[in-house]
Amino acid sequence: MGALTPPIMIRSLSQVLGFILAIALVLLLLEGYAYLLFFRRPRTLPAAVFARSVQIGLAGLLILVILRFLEQIGLIADWVAALRLAPLTTLPERLWAAWAAAVPNPWRFLLPGALVLALEALIYLTGEPRPSRLGLAYVLILPAMLGISLLIVIPFLYEVRLAFSNMAMYTAQNPEFGLRYGIENFKKVFTGPVAKDATFFEVFGRTVLWTVINVSLHVTGGLILALLLNRPMRLRGLYRTILILPWAVPSTITAMAWRNEFDYRYGFFNIMLRNLQQFFMDLAAQTQSLPLIYNLFAWLSQAVHPVPWRQDPTWAFISVVMTNVWLGIPFMMVVILGGLQSISQEYYEAAEIDGASKWQQFRHITLPLLRPVLVPATILGTVWTFNRFEVIFLVTQGGPQEKTDILVSSLYKAIFQFYRYGFSAAFALVIFFILLLWSIFYLRITKGLRGVYE
Repeated sequence: MGALTPPIMIRSLSQVLGFILAIALVLLLLEGYAYLLFFRRPRTLPAAVFARSVQIGLAGLLILVILRFLEQIGLIADWVAALRLAPLTTLPERLWAAWAAAVPNPWRFLLPGALVLALEALIYLTGEPRPSRLGLAYVLILPAMLGISLLIVIPFLYEVRLAFSNMAMYTAQNPEFGLRYGIENFKKVFTGPVAKDATFFEVFGRTVLWTVINVSLHVTGGLILALLLNRPMRLRGLYRTILILPWAVPSTITAMAWRNEFDYRYGFFNIMLRNLQQFFMDLAAQTQSLPLIYNLFAWLSQAVHPVPWRQDPTWAFISVVMTNVWLGIPFMMVVILGGLQSISQEYYEAAEIDGASKWQQFRHITLPLLRPVLVPATILGTVWTFNRFEVIFLVTQGGPQEKTDILVSSLYKAIFQFYRYGFSAAFALVIFFILLLWSIFYLRITKGLRGVYE
């Protein structure tokens, strides 16, 4: 392996900066295209013919580039072959090859952008302003739409295609795609082991238990802390800062720190338990003349002892729950505290005049008015907890014997330990639809978005 020398670092940095500048230039050109389309109209007929010709040509070229990209990653390769569209979809590639052969670097990259920018400037100069009611909205959301398409939609579609394949470690170079492979993959998800030995329903039940316990404790703990911090008190800002620290620290660092605290010999919890056990043993030795008290301390000295946190399945599960509760309560506290501060004090003043107790105020004022905040936060917390891979992986690695694995950690093992790519894609889709159906069901039951639409 070569040394990391300054020339290599400079070359790598220039490549990264060039990539970022290329993305910025493409976004600039697309934003200019959208602006001209919605907010400028040609003054004359020749200007209109020129503007529409350029816009249609650029749109057609962009569509061909997108189709070629989708064909290259395999999403529409079968359709292109069936419809014999290969000469059309490869047109941008052939044009670029001819252009690259004729123009040296870096002009082969700069001139096309400069040409498109010049054409857009000419369209702007030959046009006049035109009002557009929705144009600004489309111009503003265009970068987000592009990012979502490239980072979410296209990978998700590829995941769907991969689920209907036999791709694994030995077939990755020449995988086969078809409905029968998809049916087989989904059947294996529900009938066979999802990682090494654990089955889907075993891991799914543990995942549901993990999610319910964590989210319940997150919401309850966050609500209690938010109610405490919402009262007038001295040093309230300091308390809020301290309580938000667990959420501010990266979760990987927190999980690794908690993993060390669960060490059998040197972890903080077992050291405290040993000290407490020794304390009860000393008290038992000093109270031998008092039978009842001696029996109590003797029993406590036997009951309190170091815990095999990572060796026993039950204690291992408790350890990851403790870690995730530590991570999740601050987020819920901040969200609920913001919701509490948005509730007008006039409601509570009117309730006090009517003789309502604190519990009645909480039940009939606080909770209903917190619902638009609590429901989305609970859904988000559930999705995060359901997919909380790093806590499981860093604290217990799913052990012992896969007894702390949840669905996403089993999915990780299926991909990176057993190389079952087609099966893993189907497994990931099952997880996605579980969360999607649960979110829809929860929104309908709680009517959490009713305040938004009203």
